[in-house]
Amino acid sequence: MNTEIQNTMQNIQDNMLKSNTSIVGLVCKDGVVVGSDRRATAGSFIADKTAAKINRINDYAVAAWTGGVADAQISTKLIAAELRLKELKTKSRPTIQETANFIAMMFYRNIRTPSMIPHIVGFLVAGYDEDGTSTLYSVWPSGDIIKVKDFDTNVSSGTPYILGLLERQYKKDMSLKDAVELAKECIKASTQRDVGSGNGIDVFTITKDGIKHVVSEEIVPEYK
Repeated sequence: MNTEIQNTMQNIQDNMLKSNTSIVGLVCKDGVVVGSDRRATAGSFIADKTAAKINRINDYAVAAWTGGVADAQISTKLIAAELRLKELKTKSRPTIQETANFIAMMFYRNIRTPSMIPHIVGFLVAGYDEDGTSTLYSVWPSGDIIKVKDFDTNVSSGTPYILGLLERQYKKDMSLKDAVELAKECIKASTQRDVGSGNGIDVFTITKDGIKHVVSEEIVPEYK
């Protein structure tokens, strides 16, 4: 491996550890639940307390992101446009697997294109297909893609605190209601210890009935 590639991969690894985000995706009996915090940082400075880290790609898919804000925002717009073009050309709706694979290819190309500032963003992609099945994929900044069968946090900095909770409390085939509550607890747990996470909680459900924003809460400090 040449020096340039080594430096790029080390940069990606370092930034993954400093992604300053908490996202979580849970696969449950009736669909998929995705949650996130709302804090966006610029180094040690809190730049935004209302950042939306779960974005609709279209009417049937969402992406929860971690990493660079600009990378995430432009990626979401490009993905939505490309999927719409594909739908118009083929006269059929891309599946969630096709959507996740397209995102993975885009991320793979991005980090292998020489740049002064490498593209560093990871996605949890959740959606439902025309047959009513809901699925969750984790797409890493390197272009790796994983079909999630239980839960995942991608490369968010809140990962250690969230996974510790999920290892004990996640149950296979849990109900949608229980998964929503568990997603809330995951974000609350990470905001207690991860300095890059906080200020609010958003939770979305993705089922055959559509995409719903079921939790929108602000975390307000209390002074005593």
